[in-house]
Amino acid sequence: MVFRLENEEPCRPQRSNMVRFQASEVQQLLHNKFVVILGDSIQRSVYKDLVLLLQKDSLLTAAQLKAKGELSFEQDQLVAGGQLGELHNGTQYREVRQFCSGSGHHLVRFYFLTRVYSEYLEGVLEELTYGPAPDLVIINSCLWDLSRYGRCSMESYRENLERVFVRMDQVLPDSCLLVWNMAMPLGERITGGFLLPELQPLAGSLRRDVVEGNFYSATLAGDHCFDVLDLHFHFRHAVRHRHRDGVHWDQHAHRHLSHLLLTHVADAWGVELPKRDYPHGCGPGVNFVPGPVPPPVPSPVCHGQHRGLAVHRGMSRCVHNSPYHMPRMGAPCRQRPRHSDRLIHTYKLDRRPHAHSGTWPG
Repeated sequence: MVFRLENEEPCRPQRSNMVRFQASEVQQLLHNKFVVILGDSIQRSVYKDLVLLLQKDSLLTAAQLKAKGELSFEQDQLVAGGQLGELHNGTQYREVRQFCSGSGHHLVRFYFLTRVYSEYLEGVLEELTYGPAPDLVIINSCLWDLSRYGRCSMESYRENLERVFVRMDQVLPDSCLLVWNMAMPLGERITGGFLLPELQPLAGSLRRDVVEGNFYSATLAGDHCFDVLDLHFHFRHAVRHRHRDGVHWDQHAHRHLSHLLLTHVADAWGVELPKRDYPHGCGPGVNFVPGPVPPPVPSPVCHGQHRGLAVHRGMSRCVHNSPYHMPRMGAPCRQRPRHSDRLIHTYKLDRRPHAHSGTWPG
């Protein structure tokens, strides 16, 4: 299905490299990986869809998307905050979740953030320093930053973006892939819980502020050699999949987001993805299908080809990390190696540490 604006002439969709992942392929891609997701309620849904996709080929329910701070979701565990504390819409709300697969080979953790950089984030970074080192970090914080911290919120946001990327550069190992998820487009009318009634007059300008904030965040992430996924671009026409609150998205949008994210990660790690033939109108060239994921059409596999994921070692893949390249002002940061150009031994399990136990560090 192709999304387009009203009165816009239909056009043939451009083909992309996005792959629709099956649960078995996600398990293989993230085998023995520690994934950390940080952000607001949108990123919590990113976490939930990934946890679900690690276990089965089904979509989130509306109730699962709406739930907040529940004690357990699809075999995961609420570690801190949420129902263990107090449920509220204040800037001090906390929620930490963790999923460890039954095999012990997949560990996914989520931290709820109301600001991109804070003392709380410093505590999170300290946990990541003394605990198992993450292999993949997915992060975004924007809406709370621009709406809940005073008149100079944009200036503070820019400063905190610089701080968080400097600290991530210092704390995360070079082997860790960090993906900055750009904020998704807002609706014209916003009624999300994070926006208090007295702040409703800000709703009109918040849509424009998000575009400006996305520009700064993508630019700074690229300056620090971190990866950027432009969700604002990918979902700009997917209006029917945005909830009435103007902020959140349905299960079909989040499954499409997961496919985009995992395709990006696989490319960064040098993993060759399986090629499939899709029914007309629901392949990689479209935004996403508003319904259950259709089964792939089987195709003959020649001798010597892989049916699943394959790792190409030493193959150079030049990918621009930031869509908004700007020369860095001031002193240059420590140059992180580009994941897309690096040899990564993804599935040599004898060289990997033992499977994560799922226990909370400390």
